[in-house]
Amino acid sequence: RYFTSVEGASREAELTWVERGGVRHANHTFVPPEARGKGIAEKLVKAIIVDAREEGFRIAPDCSYVDSYFRRHSDLAELRA
Repeated sequence: RYFTSVEGASREAELTWVERGGVRHANHTFVPPEARGKGIAEKLVKAIIVDAREEGFRIAPDCSYVDSYFRRHSDLAELRA
């Protein structure tokens, strides 16, 4: 899981994933309501992308936020499972 604490929030922001067949399925992104709109979810997606490039795995964007991020960034097509 990728996560970060958010000052003043009741819980951490997170991006969760499960691995199946060498592919990380990004299945959920959560940002506390009081912290939304500040680019936190995007930072979490960028973190899994950095790891995918460094570690050589692909990402299945099962989460709607991660899916929309991949659709907006066609340069990431080689990382999409």
